[in-house]
Amino acid sequence: MLIDAANSPNQRLMLEFPNNISVFIKREDLLHPQISGNKFRKLKYNLHAARQMDYNTLLTFGGAYSNHIAAVAAAGDEFGFNTIGIIRGEELVDKINDNPTLKLAQQQGMQLVFISRADYRSKSQADFIQKLNNQFGEFYLIPEGGTNALAVEGCREILTAQDKQQFDYVCCAVGTGGTIAGIIESSTDQQTILGFPALKGDFLQAQIQQWTNKTNWQLIPDYHGGGYARTTPALLQFVQDFKAQTGIEIEPIYTGKMLFGLFDLIHKHYFPANSQILVIHTGGLQGNLSSRFNSVI
Repeated sequence: MLIDAANSPNQRLMLEFPNNISVFIKREDLLHPQISGNKFRKLKYNLHAARQMDYNTLLTFGGAYSNHIAAVAAAGDEFGFNTIGIIRGEELVDKINDNPTLKLAQQQGMQLVFISRADYRSKSQADFIQKLNNQFGEFYLIPEGGTNALAVEGCREILTAQDKQQFDYVCCAVGTGGTIAGIIESSTDQQTILGFPALKGDFLQAQIQQWTNKTNWQLIPDYHGGGYARTTPALLQFVQDFKAQTGIEIEPIYTGKMLFGLFDLIHKHYFPANSQILVIHTGGLQGNLSSRFNSVI
């Protein structure tokens, strides 16, 4: 993929923090207008693999506002792959034009296939995948959210050599666990990696442990805002205030929750004095187009 990782600089947040703590944000959102943040990292080696194996079509899964669906559609459009998106919720079939994520994905050539939530729960089963092969022919399968071994390999490249020397803590949002797994794998033993889950449940610990044996990490489960795609008035206000104070746009599903939690921990004196903290902006700004949030953001 012809995207320059140098487009992801570390930007210091010029805000006042107690105990001489410094916070920098890695601008992964700047990697590409539509294939940004961790989605670029997760797709990079998967697209290489699909090309090497002579696949012409990518097939993946997602919900109505999925950043992953948006990124796969954009990647297919830019790099010459046909794309198929299996979308959770058959009731959405007549609502594409009311949904900015699905509308843009379709405009970029993605074939959208809407299935029931019951069928969607079978998305990882071999017989269900075989039915999709029978229906659509051969395709390169990318799992929901994009996390697989190649995705973790791509996310290992998020931290630079300088990052590993400079920062005591690295923080990122957690969805399917692939991004933080890659960061953990590339971190030094002197660094602590903190993950802020965007959804409820204690299954993420086990998912991440599939991809790393290192122990210099932990999950901070208290800032999910009620669950996946759930928000609170305080969180939405924080996202709005953060942009006003820093000029950096974030969204309230992933990066917003992580930063909201981080700032709270800093002011509760969770971190030692003089800590150097790096936070990962994982992109996903297309989600701000949703009418669910744009009344505030």
